[in-house]
Amino acid sequence: MHIALLTAEYPPRPGGVGDYTRRLAQALRQPGSTVSVITGQDIVPPVDIGIAVYPLVRGWDWRSWQDVIALLDQLRPAVLHIQYQTGAYGMHPAINLLPWRLRALGQHGIRVVVTFHDVLEPYLFPKAHRVGARQRVTRQLAADSDAVIATNPGDAAVLAQMVPHQQVHTIPIGSNIPMQPPSGYQRDLWRMRLGVAPGESLVAYFGMLSPAKGFDMLLEIVPLLPGVRLLLIGGAAAAPHDQPYAEQVRARIEELALNGVSIIQTGHVAPGEVSAHLLAADVVVLPFREGVSFRSGSLLAALEHGCAVVTTASPTAPAAAPAFPTLQDGEHALLVPPDDIHALAAALRRCLTDHGLRASLGYAARHLAPYFGWSAIAARHHAIYARQHGLCSTPGVVPYV
Repeated sequence: MHIALLTAEYPPRPGGVGDYTRRLAQALRQPGSTVSVITGQDIVPPVDIGIAVYPLVRGWDWRSWQDVIALLDQLRPAVLHIQYQTGAYGMHPAINLLPWRLRALGQHGIRVVVTFHDVLEPYLFPKAHRVGARQRVTRQLAADSDAVIATNPGDAAVLAQMVPHQQVHTIPIGSNIPMQPPSGYQRDLWRMRLGVAPGESLVAYFGMLSPAKGFDMLLEIVPLLPGVRLLLIGGAAAAPHDQPYAEQVRARIEELALNGVSIIQTGHVAPGEVSAHLLAADVVVLPFREGVSFRSGSLLAALEHGCAVVTTASPTAPAAAPAFPTLQDGEHALLVPPDDIHALAAALRRCLTDHGLRASLGYAARHLAPYFGWSAIAARHHAIYARQHGLCSTPGVVPYV
C-alpha cells in the first residue's frame, strides 16, 4: 500500500506536527508499503531511507489544490492522510475543502484520512464565527474524509458531535524525542556545560512559544526562586501570529539578563540534544493556558524521559476512551489550574524541595510512556487504511474508537 502523508510542517522546520509526521512515516514503513510526504515549500528535508518528501511549489491557498492533485496523479497513492492543525496552513480554508475537491474529481479511488491535531476554528474573515462559517469548514473537512482520527478523547468527542455519521478513531500521538542522548552522556557534565552550578536546580520548558503555552509565567516565577535556573529548550514560534509573543518573550529575557537573571536558551537543537537536556532537568514545567492533554508532544517527551512534570489541568474532564490513560494529579504529574501563576509557583516549589516526590513522579511517568509507543500507533493506522480498502487488517489490532 502506498500512503501519502500531507503536512504543512516537516523537518528541518520546527513544529510538533512536522516532527510527529516524520516519526509516523518512519513507523509506517513495512514490507509492501510505500510512504511519501507532501509538505510546504522551500525546505531541504532530512534523508530517511524509504521515505520520499515532495515540497509543494506554492503555499496553502487555493493554488495548492492544483499542486496536490498533480502530485497525486504522479504518485497514485492508495491513501492520502492529511495531518491537520488549524494554524499550520496559514488559516486558509483550501485544506479544509481539499477532500471535497478530490471527491468531486473522482481522484483515482484515493481514500482520504484526516488526523485532527486540534479542533480549533480557523480564521476566515471578520465576524465569520457569527454565521458559523468557521465551524462549517472544520466540519466539512471531517465530513468529506473517508476516516477521521483524533489524538485524544476530548477532541474525539467534539468531532463526534460535528459529524455524527462518522466513526471517529482515537489514536494518540507518540513522543517526537526518543530517549537517546549523545554517546557518552553524563548528566553532571551536561549540567556543568549549561552553566548550572552544583547545588542549583534546573527547571526546563520544552516546546514552541505562543500565548497559549504560558512560558511568560515562568519568566516571572523562576527569578524569584533562589538557586533555580530556567532552561528554554527550543523556543521558536511555529506560526506567524505567534511571532509577536515570541519577540515579547525574548525582550523580557534580555531585560532579566540586565538585572542579573540568566535564562539558558538552546534554540532549535537535534533530538539527541533535546533528550540530554530533558534528562538533565530536575523539573519540566508546561504551563499551558488551555490545560495540558496527551496531544502535547512536549508532555509525551517528558514522560518518556521519566521527568517530574508540573503542568496545568484540563478545565473539562476528557471523554473516556478504551485503553487510554488519564493523567493523575500527584501520581503522574502535579496539576494546577490554568493561568494561575500563584498555584504554578507553589507546585514548582513543592516539586523542587521534595526529592521523593520528584522520583515518584518520574517513575510513574516512565510507566505511562508505553501507551504512546510508535509501533502500536503505526499498527492502528495500518488497520484503518486497510479497512478503507476492504483489506484484512493486522491480526489482533483494533483501533481505538
